[in-house]
Amino acid sequence: MRYPSFFLGVVLLGSAALRADDGWRPLWNGRDLSEWTTWLERPQPTSDVPGMARGADGKYTEPIGARRDPLKVFTVVQADGRAAIRISGEAFGELRSRESLGDYRLRLQFKWGEKQWPPRNKPGTRRDSGLLYHVHAAPGAEGRTWARSFELQIQEHDVGDLYAVGSEISVRCKPRRAEDGKTVFDYDPSGEWKVFSQVPGKEGRCVKQPDNEKPTGEWNTLELICLGEDSIHVVNGKVVMRLHAPRRIDGLAPVPVTSGPVILQSEGAEVFYRDIEVQAITAVPADFAEK
Repeated sequence: MRYPSFFLGVVLLGSAALRADDGWRPLWNGRDLSEWTTWLERPQPTSDVPGMARGADGKYTEPIGARRDPLKVFTVVQADGRAAIRISGEAFGELRSRESLGDYRLRLQFKWGEKQWPPRNKPGTRRDSGLLYHVHAAPGAEGRTWARSFELQIQEHDVGDLYAVGSEISVRCKPRRAEDGKTVFDYDPSGEWKVFSQVPGKEGRCVKQPDNEKPTGEWNTLELICLGEDSIHVVNGKVVMRLHAPRRIDGLAPVPVTSGPVILQSEGAEVFYRDIEVQAITAVPADFAEK
């Protein structure tokens, strides 16, 4: 059936109005990276960056730094017929939102590409990236590759894990013995609270449960829900971890940190991101509230 053009216009306008009313807005404009900043570590010796100094061992002597991307690590491309951010992974570094976020629900899609780069290109090495949130340090501060923050891990087979990057946060979990004999901690809502902190002498990683990642090459939907001192990692519609009491530990005593920019990592693997959007919240969405 053919509908009058005015009728189609009303439908489209109505859809746009519903979209606006639900509170979602783009965190990435789908055209360029003007709403984000870049910072890149020293590239691997296998990368060619004209004009950058190398030592006698052939290694670069300094980071590429901020607002420079001679290797085109961060670009906007067409992927599966739609606009996406391509992160090549050739140099370790960050794509950081200019906006600081607090009390929000963030949603994005990602999928892995094919390319892997030194030092993470050996057979069997898992492709790696990450979503850092509540970021509370400048790029490269303290000589760190990754700014102090909390990581929703994006790595093959580990999507949804926590790394408390130079910070601390609590998660209910249970310990288990891994194949290599080390103790790892799995998220378990019936477990005991444990403080995680990726600093020497402490445990920085908590493993998500369950594994809800799609096969490599397919698009995955991630959601990050942050409200006050609570955060939730969601993978393809499934809660895989609940976290509480985020603290920054770069001062005299730990203090709460509940807002900040977000970062998408470049960490040796090609990865694509699209549909990055955010919604302000005053309560945990009903679909993800604790029963």
